[in-house]
Amino acid sequence: MLLEEDCSKAMLSIKDALEAVEGRWTLLILYSLCSGPKRFKEIAREVNGITDKTLSAELKKMQANKLVKRDVHDTFPPKIEYTMTAHGMSLKKVLYELWSWGLLHRREVIGK
Repeated sequence: MLLEEDCSKAMLSIKDALEAVEGRWTLLILYSLCSGPKRFKEIAREVNGITDKTLSAELKKMQANKLVKRDVHDTFPPKIEYTMTAHGMSLKKVLYELWSWGLLHRREVIGK
């Protein structure tokens, strides 16, 4: 059993994690990037319903949290790709577990 002090430390870590991935779109964007680098419009197509403005803001937030990096390739016109960092890749197992739980939850609640 966790002591109260240990529980407080655990909650702080959970709070930090939730702040890094909070929002409607963050986990969906990360899931989109699990398969490899993608350009802005590729992510926008995969994450159904997100606006360009929101995607841009989310990617900037994710870069600040070191989950995603922006690579500008020296081509004409410049090719810009977004990739999960090693730190972001550490969430792959969490994303898989959320996907798996989401399937079970959908069956439980919706019956499909």
